Amino acid sequence: MTDAVASRRPLALAILLIVTGAVGWYASFALTLDKIAVLVNPQADLDCNFSVIVQCGVNLGSWQGAILGFPNPLIGLGGFVAPIAVGVALLAGASFARWFWILFNVGVLGAFAFCLWLAYQSIFNLGTLCPWCMLVWSMTIPMFWTLTLANARAGRLGHALEPVGERLYSWVPVITVVGYIIIAIVAQVRLDVLAILSV
Repeated sequence: MTDAVASRRPLALAILLIVTGAVGWYASFALTLDKIAVLVNPQADLDCNFSVIVQCGVNLGSWQGAILGFPNPLIGLGGFVAPIAVGVALLAGASFARWFWILFNVGVLGAFAFCLWLAYQSIFNLGTLCPWCMLVWSMTIPMFWTLTLANARAGRLGHALEPVGERLYSWVPVITVVGYIIIAIVAQVRLDVLAILSV
């Protein structure tokens, strides 16, 4: 059962990894360029600064924007290469050992947790919604759920989770949209985004 499930939809997983990885990488690249622009000219008018609420300048200048001592977008530039590479390899017919899938899943889990932390910091402490950051979040969420549930239904995370993965894998789009809605509701309640944007 495990082998059959593992090979059932590699194309869908591969395409999702490539698309979310590429979009996430592009957003990280754009943020990196904005960070460089601010370093060159602290008064630079960034394209991502649309209003007091929707902007990336505050995020880039905060300690949360350089949690490891260097700009967070550099983490994205390196990290998003991994799902792109795995997706391309799957399209080429590659197969990976169980340990690889587990380590890859742990890495994506780390990215997912980091994005949730950054979203919390952005909404509750910085009071902003960074457009490029939100694009990164919006790619990481479906990447995490798709990969995790694909691994679960293939038995790579233990046979006990196979039924869970089997039942929930087709619900990834719904789970993703629910995740987006939760973040949107929290942002609206905390920041009253609609009222500010309508001014």
